[in-house]
Amino acid sequence: MRIVIAEDNALLREGMSLLLTSVGHEVCATVEDGDSLLPTLLEHRPDIAVLDVRLPPTYRDEGLRSAVTAREQLPDLPVLVLSQYVEHAYAAQLLVHGASGVGYLLKDRVSRVEEFLQALDRVAGGGVAMDPEVISQLMVRRVRNDPLDALSSREREVLSLMAEGLGNGAIAKLLFIAETSVNKHIGNIFTKLGLPATDGGHRRVRAVLTYLNSIDGQGD
Repeated sequence: MRIVIAEDNALLREGMSLLLTSVGHEVCATVEDGDSLLPTLLEHRPDIAVLDVRLPPTYRDEGLRSAVTAREQLPDLPVLVLSQYVEHAYAAQLLVHGASGVGYLLKDRVSRVEEFLQALDRVAGGGVAMDPEVISQLMVRRVRNDPLDALSSREREVLSLMAEGLGNGAIAKLLFIAETSVNKHIGNIFTKLGLPATDGGHRRVRAVLTYLNSIDGQGD
């Protein structure tokens, strides 16, 4: 796939570029500041953008703002955001602007090469990939009377693992239950969240987004 990387740390930027190239991807451009990101994305129209939340010149949220603007102009652009820390407002803002092709990982996840590449593929394919640490910290921010209240504790557990991007088989192994039980729980989740069968494969993404929006619904 064709990838644009936005990262001001030269070592990390070049390391990601070499890694992605070595597994057969094309890094069509790299940028190191927020001002260059949006024009580069609009010029190259990559299959996915991998970017740092905080970029020069102010090191605040240039990367995220450029990503949000790019997704408004290129609605199908998948974005995988990297952050040094869990930043609740940034995670929520990213989720608001699109129902698919979104990822939010902590930077240390990049060093876990297989997990990083899996997340990249998942987001590029229109899925959602959220760092487990992001999910665990957002869990304390759940709003009252949210859609997740209808779910059982096991169903919320399954949905949390879905948000990490795990498939049914992997979820079954982690929870030490049969895959048929996972399928049943997911069916119950879809029903309780009001996601009709006519949504097809989009139901999984919609369920995950409902979950993520709910646990961060109060904002900062």
